[in-house]
Amino acid sequence: MSTVTVTNDTLAETIEGNDIVLLDFWADWCGPCKQFAPVFDAASTENEDIVFGKVDTEAEQQLAAAAGITSIPTLMAFREKVMVFNQAGALDKGSLDQLIEAVKGLDMNEVHAAVAQQQAQAEAQAQQAGAPSAGGTAHQTGTTEDPANLGPLA
Repeated sequence: MSTVTVTNDTLAETIEGNDIVLLDFWADWCGPCKQFAPVFDAASTENEDIVFGKVDTEAEQQLAAAAGITSIPTLMAFREKVMVFNQAGALDKGSLDQLIEAVKGLDMNEVHAAVAQQQAQAEAQAQQAGAPSAGGTAHQTGTTEDPANLGPLA
């Protein structure tokens, strides 16, 4: 599968409708982004079971800001709607292949249990502090169950 363009309008559908999604946040003026692009594109043809999305940070400034992108390229990996990887910097082929295998090999029952535990802890802390429960507090832990709201992931 070749890479797909992901926009603010298609982000939620892309993440929710696919088991594994890798997102490359990039810009045309970015030298490291241009070096990483062929590696990312090649991996997309080698891993047809994964959606490889590209987010142009110049065209999608609101999405990049909501995702907390401060350096590019930034690579995010989602598995079963949970962000399991978020790192700035270009990867070489070996590192990207290793990441893909690690994401495929995740025990998602454990990941979902950890997300639920983090949400419960955050809600308990909010209640102890007298603050109203903030739905989606898992965003602050680096995971997400709601990819349409990437804002607090940074």
